[in-house]
Amino acid sequence: MSIKQKRKISGGVKGDDEPDFMDTMISFLDDDLKVTKEYDADTINKATSLTILLAGVDVTTGTLSWALSLLLKNPETLKKAQEELDQIIGRERQVKESDIDNLVYLQAVLKETMRLYPPGPVPLAHVSTEDCILGGYHIPAKTRVFINIGKIQLDPKTWPEPNEFRPERFLTTHKNIDVRGQDFELIPFSSGRRMCAGVSLAMKWMPLALASLLHGFDIATPSDEPVDMSENMELTNHKSSLLEVVVNAAPSCSII
Repeated sequence: MSIKQKRKISGGVKGDDEPDFMDTMISFLDDDLKVTKEYDADTINKATSLTILLAGVDVTTGTLSWALSLLLKNPETLKKAQEELDQIIGRERQVKESDIDNLVYLQAVLKETMRLYPPGPVPLAHVSTEDCILGGYHIPAKTRVFINIGKIQLDPKTWPEPNEFRPERFLTTHKNIDVRGQDFELIPFSSGRRMCAGVSLAMKWMPLALASLLHGFDIATPSDEPVDMSENMELTNHKSSLLEVVVNAAPSCSII
């Protein structure tokens, strides 16, 4: 039974419900359409969905680990983020997705985290289709070109004190910079049609997950040893060692 048939049996989208991700995917391809010689529409829908989910999960877990590490190294920043949560959310309810737009400091923390530790510091190569001049260099046609995102996001011409963790920069001088590939000084997910497939999913999950964690719990390191910030440089940027955290329910928290 195809995905579309299963959706019809279960009722699909009803009334004024907004179409979800799978409804949109199904609408692009007809069940009977043979998109390629090897794969039908159902297979392509499933493969695309899996790609987006895996990419979103990988980016989310890696970035949250870096964010917590940076917050533990910078307790004043951690305190500010939790104070914002107490002010916006209070202690009588859980964080909701609709709260995220109001959590401007928390969003600044995530942006600064992705600036210092982009999910993909050196994304997949692009190939030039014709000769061009880039930054004063001649790039012949059919050249494989890698973009050093990690270097771009530490450029002192754009980012004063580039190696310092300063979320406040995204509340002032860099307030209107987005991470979805339109502002080239901050492109943690790369840019263009070949940017990270999980960007939309990650940008939904990450702020909600981090906000929920910081709102419901107090976090601390298990010892006085400094937090290990060494990187494991692979396709995606993860910490080289697991982050150890002591977690306790936040005082006066009625949601745990």
